Amino acid sequence: MRRALLGLVIGLGLAGPVAAADEVIARVGGVDMTATEVRALLDGLSPQQREALAKDPAALGRLLRQMLAGRLLLAEAEAKKWDKRPEVAAAIERARQSVIVESYLQTKAVAPDGYPSEADIASAYDANRTSFLVPRQYRLAQIFIALPKGADKAAEAAAQKKLAAVQAALKPKGADFLALAKQFSDEEGAGADPAFAAETAIRPEIRERIAGLDEGAVTDPIRLDDGWHLVKLFATKAAYTRPLDEVRPQLVEALRRERAQVEAQNYMAGLLQANPAAINEIALTRLLAGEGQ
Repeated sequence: MRRALLGLVIGLGLAGPVAAADEVIARVGGVDMTATEVRALLDGLSPQQREALAKDPAALGRLLRQMLAGRLLLAEAEAKKWDKRPEVAAAIERARQSVIVESYLQTKAVAPDGYPSEADIASAYDANRTSFLVPRQYRLAQIFIALPKGADKAAEAAAQKKLAAVQAALKPKGADFLALAKQFSDEEGAGADPAFAAETAIRPEIRERIAGLDEGAVTDPIRLDDGWHLVKLFATKAAYTRPLDEVRPQLVEALRRERAQVEAQNYMAGLLQANPAAINEIALTRLLAGEGQ
């Protein structure tokens, strides 16, 4: 069974053997799930989710167990004719109609070929320019000395001693901040080469202290609720607006999606225009008021 599962995962878009359509991938209590059914499940996932599952077959196994449990529950409910209860049957019919209507409408609600034009794209870009603003970014590293608020005197003394040692180690010109972070910091992964982070993702108390800092400088110790932070600014990237060429694909997708919604509304309006609706407003008012029940 595990080999079949692995074969299916590999065959979903990577390389290797592909499970046969009718091969049983999972089974519980007389309920089977075939490769075809599992593929249908995976087709509904995003590319990122599919990639994650391909890397972790155990996660797919957990997902299948949840689905099998649902199948068992469904079989139990159907054996008791739960689907024949009036309120359940009505809900099933509403769901059936909704699926039919939505899937059919999608075939009618299609943006025209060639839409959007270059003028449409440029106009949308200008109208939404602020949403393409990338905030200022900082490349930072820190040495963190843990000292939660309310810590006892012994912990406070130990933290102060460690802080003094760090400050002394940082005094010599050319001190290797990342090496010292790896040696002293209480933060997991400290000392790794830092990446740029948007200023909006940085704690306000730290952001205030690095705002006027020169590149290569280290802040004075910053006391926060969790302890002491000494932060080095390696580099800064100024805020900028993403150029049109960079955001063009997402603009086109958004514009086509909006146009499809307009086409759907127009199609529905056309149906009503061709088939005028007659509504008994008096009866509707009584119904809303709870009469006639």
